[in-house]
Amino acid sequence: MNTADRPGEGGGRTPPPEQLALIREAVREAPAPRARPRTWRGANLAEHLPIARVLVDRGPLHLDRFFDYAVPAELDATALPGVRVRVRFGAGTHQVRHGRREGGGLRDGFIVERLAESDYDGPLAALAQVLSPEPVLDPDLLAITRAVADRYAGSLADVLRMAVPPRHARAELRTPSPPPPPPSPPGPGTWLRYRHGPEFLSALAEGKAPRAVWNALPGPEWAAEIAAAVRATLASDRGAVVVVPTGRHAARVDTALRETLGPGGHALLTAEAGRERRYREWLAVRRGSVRAVVGTRAAMFAPVRDLGLVALWDDGDAAHGAEGAPFPHAREVLELRAARGGCGFLLGGWSCTAEAAQLVGSGWAIPVAADRERVRATAPRVRAVDEGDLARDGAARSARLPSVAWETARDGLRRGPVLVQVPRRGYAPRLACARCREPARCAGCAGPLEARERDGALHCSWCGREDDTWQCDRCGGARLRARIVGARRTAEELGRAFPAVPVRTSGREQVLDTVPDSPALVVSTPGAEPVAEGGYAAALLLDGWAMLARPDLRSAEDALRRWIAAASLVRPRESGGSVVIVAEASLRPVQALVRWDPLGHARRELAERAELGFPPACRMASVTGTPDALAGFLGEVALPADAEVLGPVPLPELRTGRGTERSAGPRARALVRVPPGSGSALAAALKTAQARRQARGEGERVAVRIDPSDIG
Repeated sequence: MNTADRPGEGGGRTPPPEQLALIREAVREAPAPRARPRTWRGANLAEHLPIARVLVDRGPLHLDRFFDYAVPAELDATALPGVRVRVRFGAGTHQVRHGRREGGGLRDGFIVERLAESDYDGPLAALAQVLSPEPVLDPDLLAITRAVADRYAGSLADVLRMAVPPRHARAELRTPSPPPPPPSPPGPGTWLRYRHGPEFLSALAEGKAPRAVWNALPGPEWAAEIAAAVRATLASDRGAVVVVPTGRHAARVDTALRETLGPGGHALLTAEAGRERRYREWLAVRRGSVRAVVGTRAAMFAPVRDLGLVALWDDGDAAHGAEGAPFPHAREVLELRAARGGCGFLLGGWSCTAEAAQLVGSGWAIPVAADRERVRATAPRVRAVDEGDLARDGAARSARLPSVAWETARDGLRRGPVLVQVPRRGYAPRLACARCREPARCAGCAGPLEARERDGALHCSWCGREDDTWQCDRCGGARLRARIVGARRTAEELGRAFPAVPVRTSGREQVLDTVPDSPALVVSTPGAEPVAEGGYAAALLLDGWAMLARPDLRSAEDALRRWIAAASLVRPRESGGSVVIVAEASLRPVQALVRWDPLGHARRELAERAELGFPPACRMASVTGTPDALAGFLGEVALPADAEVLGPVPLPELRTGRGTERSAGPRARALVRVPPGSGSALAAALKTAQARRQARGEGERVAVRIDPSDIG
């Protein structure tokens, strides 16, 4: 009989040795059972400061406050301000035993402070569990998240979910290390190319708090210039936070920081890093082991100690706006941090937004820009051609290439890669004059006009006013145009126009980071343009009309920003770099691109918005819901006396499920605008009304957004 088949003691079979080893290893690696929260019935309370004030992770606005809990003596040493805890929430006053409230569901939260006594005179529930002894919420982070929640009419719990990453126990086991010593101040380097550039670096290195709006020159130097500003801040024994739109931008700044600070000198906070690594990097910042941070949107709350600089790249990118309530924008958050913390502020980009121009115009920040001669020498040559001047070549005509664009691509391919930017699918056009392309606006509130689907009647998407006698204010035309050319087959059409040249695509399905300097056509949607080694020889910006035809207040500004971002990847004019944009040459954003004058365009855009009462010259909120819910909310809210309500207007119906077989029901939207000084009062009024409705639990939900980026 084989020994492996002999019955062991107790009548069972003895597993082979290798199986026993696997079983033991599995037992060792199995996670320890999670401790169940206790009720602490009859337990003694902490002798010193027996009350913990807790922020419970609950989103409803009527619960946006702190709650007091009793601290059991066994949790006294670990229940410190800033740690994560679990509490029982929602128990009624009838569930009281031995003077303590029991029952309710388990909720996570943070201890804000310890108190000697509570201002609540009823029975308190005890803390159920300390989830981790690691303090993650300090007074500075609590103050800035509270300020953001109030500004955007949201709850503190919602903002803290953005600011504090989810816990990963293994990341907390790493022993904190001391921060590296401050580096030496950097030289001015390429900041010499900008007026006030060297002075800005020197002020940071001296421990001051300069504030600047920086219009960067085209080319790849921007990441190294941000790294120099960070190093100057660290040289003054302070910390720095850099926020960029995407992980691709973060990778470039990450590389530049490694080159200027060395390994371990900064933290990288992006969603692509994964949960454990992101929390580990965040803890290193929180513990003071790292004093420089670069990351995407969530890095705007990074708890850097002794903050000396907050920097933001390309504030016009939609990625800087949070996707979850209360939808804060990174620019506004960093402005709050700079104003409240007295640190330096740097808002940079190749282009310029109206908000950035407002910061300069108000004197809050100084402009840092190159002179015109330097700009002309660094930027590529830009020409605008009308889409009607199509090339004679049949393949080029099918690819929507005017003759100048076709010749520019042909010449550029002899020297290197050529970038072709096309609008991505999903751009929805708005109405404009068929003759001069001027957007069609309402005569009452200057909002964009739309054509109603059922009968084609013109109406304003802001105030709902109908307009059947529209006439263009610019040229007097009475015909409207709404057309968009898709980009689905652009790569195939260009392949037929240039059959011997490889065609690469970069877009939603696959985003390329870099391309070699060999001749190739690189077709990309806006924001997905890869960087070419040595720069592109030329760039074609197709379908400019479609970029400008989006039904959005910021369409011109955003189109110029995307055009300049693509053109900034092209070689300088003196190296033969050339850009052709297919759009009406007389349009203001096209002229700004040809002259490479984003600052002038932003100033004119700001002046025009101020005249018409558009953001950022005013503060605005959108309120969206079903018509009945919206009417009830507007009837209940106590708006400031200087508030103006535009609308409500109906919105396109949302469809649920596949296809259009089910409708989410009719929706409507109203816009509320106030002068800049009444923004806080507007947010407080909307938040109060929303909290009152949620507390009553009646009526359908309405969505409130402060300063929305897409108001039509």
